[in-house]
Amino acid sequence: MQMHEISFGQATPIDGYGPGFFRVGGTVLQGPICITETGARSWGGMDDHASLLALADQVDVIFLGTGAEIAHIPAALRSTLEDAGIGVETMSSPAACRTFNVLLSEGRRVAAALLPV
Repeated sequence: MQMHEISFGQATPIDGYGPGFFRVGGTVLQGPICITETGARSWGGMDDHASLLALADQVDVIFLGTGAEIAHIPAALRSTLEDAGIGVETMSSPAACRTFNVLLSEGRRVAAALLPV
């Protein structure tokens, strides 16, 4: 097996997560967050459509982390994002963190909106 070091360039990956928090670029953020290649900020949760719509020109897909377990997201949120041309992938927050980091390392235009575990 050959191992390769992952490089994120100027992008900011998710370093870790735990009960109620995420660690991004060495900084601990409490509660739900939204993260892009430029960094993370607080997110208002599934009712906060505006924060995610503001990313329409910056990302192709948003990974929606629903907490410790995968869950359905509100249909209105999915349709709002898809109507704006943003792809939506729903998964548990741990899976969304891993997927975001992998695609970020490939230089993809991705974001993650995450509920804490």
